[in-house]
Amino acid sequence: MKGFTDERNYVVELLDGGTTIEDAIENHIYEQALAEKNAFVVANLGALMRQHVVWQSTMPLVRPFYPVKCNRSPAVIEILAALGVGFVCSNKTELSMVLNHDVPTENIILSGVCKQLSHIKYAAKNGINYLVCDNEADLCKIARAHPNAKLLLQLSTESQAEEASMVFGCSVKRCRHLLETARELGMDVIGVVFQVPSCKDPQVYTHALADARCVFDMAEELGFHMEILDIGGGFGTSEFQLKQTHAAVIPLLEAHFPVVSAVHIIAEPGTFYVSSCFTLAVNVIGKKMVARDLHGKAVAERTSTDEPEFLYYLNEGVYGSFVGKLLGNTVPSPTVHKTFTADEPGFFSSLWGPSCDALDQVVEHCLLPELTVGDWLIFKNMGASGQEEAGTIGDAQKPPVYYAISTGDWFEMQKSGISLDNPMKNFSLVQYGL
Repeated sequence: MKGFTDERNYVVELLDGGTTIEDAIENHIYEQALAEKNAFVVANLGALMRQHVVWQSTMPLVRPFYPVKCNRSPAVIEILAALGVGFVCSNKTELSMVLNHDVPTENIILSGVCKQLSHIKYAAKNGINYLVCDNEADLCKIARAHPNAKLLLQLSTESQAEEASMVFGCSVKRCRHLLETARELGMDVIGVVFQVPSCKDPQVYTHALADARCVFDMAEELGFHMEILDIGGGFGTSEFQLKQTHAAVIPLLEAHFPVVSAVHIIAEPGTFYVSSCFTLAVNVIGKKMVARDLHGKAVAERTSTDEPEFLYYLNEGVYGSFVGKLLGNTVPSPTVHKTFTADEPGFFSSLWGPSCDALDQVVEHCLLPELTVGDWLIFKNMGASGQEEAGTIGDAQKPPVYYAISTGDWFEMQKSGISLDNPMKNFSLVQYGL
């Protein structure tokens, strides 16, 4: 009952009665304990649909466009496509994946800066006309390879500049030159896109939306018909965070882009959709104890006053399922699978991958009871932590993904018009436990 991320057809376990995702994880740990104790992922597809429902109820006037780079699982793409979500692709591979799921081309945007010419030509050949642009060199390439493109100018924001050492996007001042160049080349500019850091302060939208309005006015002055505003990502993972952003953004949108302006507002909720859907189970394959004195300094031999610290080695690391850590993503703290007594002491611990590389540190500090080799650790909220890229570095092999959905969630999907025949043609439902 496995589903792998690179398979065109995949099996989904249907959890009936009181069976939970935790029960499914428990079952797969038992299976692995009898076999090779490999790491694995359980994907709760019902959680994906529930996040979409939360988005629709909280942000009904903002259409979601899912950034495929966040998690490229074909099951995720297929469900979101069936729900009518649009897609933002950063390269030819992602465009191909989305097109293979019969997504209409008007629901696809090719983003990214410094695009390869072959990617632009691929978009043109397949009728994908919405392209993001933030520099003159890209603009000239698009004009040659895809003259029918409809461009969204990527605008840099103040908050983005404060957060990153390298800022993508065009400043408001440079946008006029880019708009004038587009007009000279006969290109059509139809919108603006900007990105803000992940939901730290919803007020960052104040300057970003004011700048976007300024670019809209400049473009319309030059004769362009502006119709799309993409407010990017950064919505966090919870309904509470989304409501915070909604409270900050909606009044600004009403001020700068009222409904009567007929501007289509879209956004790129990636982490919000997939983070809670994926859970990773890893096995402890090695263990080392380091003694530290009262000042935290490592000592050669432990005395009665020295605190032990444990280093645990896992069968997945930053060159596999935790590759997102190399890109700056935060790895969620794990829970221990086995049961401990309430008075079990906790010890300072660090978690490492299997490569023996100094960079292969999964978690620097955490408090855990003493574990033994063969124990399991559970990492929740791994949908946007890079596990989909496992196997792209070195010889690491992707862990299997077990897809699951509860009967309640499946019935809700059917109410939304989703079925195995149309459009979920790549799903095969199997009763859990069979």
